[in-house]
Amino acid sequence: MTLPTTDTVVTYPAGDTSAEARVLHVEPLGDGRAAVLLDRTACHPVDAGWPDQGPDRAVLRVGEAEGAAVEVLDCVVAATDGAVLHLGADIPVRKGTEGWAFVVAHLVDTATAPAEGDAVTVEADAAHRAALSAGHSACHLAALALNLALADAWSKEPRRDSLGSPDFDGAANETSTITEFGAVDTYRIGKSARKAGFDPTALDDPDAVAASANATLAAWVAAASPVRIECEGESLTDRRYWVAELPEGEARIPCGGTHVTSTAELGRVTVTLETQPAEGALTLVMTTRLQ
Repeated sequence: MTLPTTDTVVTYPAGDTSAEARVLHVEPLGDGRAAVLLDRTACHPVDAGWPDQGPDRAVLRVGEAEGAAVEVLDCVVAATDGAVLHLGADIPVRKGTEGWAFVVAHLVDTATAPAEGDAVTVEADAAHRAALSAGHSACHLAALALNLALADAWSKEPRRDSLGSPDFDGAANETSTITEFGAVDTYRIGKSARKAGFDPTALDDPDAVAASANATLAAWVAAASPVRIECEGESLTDRRYWVAELPEGEARIPCGGTHVTSTAELGRVTVTLETQPAEGALTLVMTTRLQ
């Protein structure tokens, strides 16, 4: 079979951990692994463009659901122009580029790879998915709570988040890493943040800022607020949003990850904040944990 010409249909945004699929293409990678492309998948891939949530742990069962399990060694976003398959950071174009298909590549041992045309069942590890989903939802809530805790630190009118707070997270976040039942976010407060009106002295007492954020997080968890993913379509590149109905209003953040369905599922969410000087800037690390 030739390489796909349309994006992979993804079912993980709806919370699916299994999906029936057909193998469209199998491409040996020359390192003992092969990239298996399916018409649809429930396996969440890592996206090199914003790799905050890692790949699901998963297997492909060939034929019947109880068939032999092929371990998915990695799962990544890939793209093809119909002639060449590009994986992860090697993708040379942006999502949505005309003439390109964006696909989920399931990387397996070449010796165990299914054949093109095979019917397979994709099975993601539900426990691992649940842990990452909890961590990802907590990460978004923590960012919003941090924005609120730092709301008085601005001397100019800033861009605001969906709850109306100055968007410190959007202005200063450099990296975000989702972990099982938690997350780590790194912020850089440099010349651009100060020029935008943010006063770094607001972080002179990071424990006080964390205490304010933690009080907000406790209230949001206690409110048992509904959480959902809104999708503009079913393909990999269709825009998706994380939406939480919080007491302050509807929080909405573009997101391609997986999530819980209520803040009540998170238990106790807390953040710790650490600052350290960097060349011409200040670095803030926020660690989010669930208990």
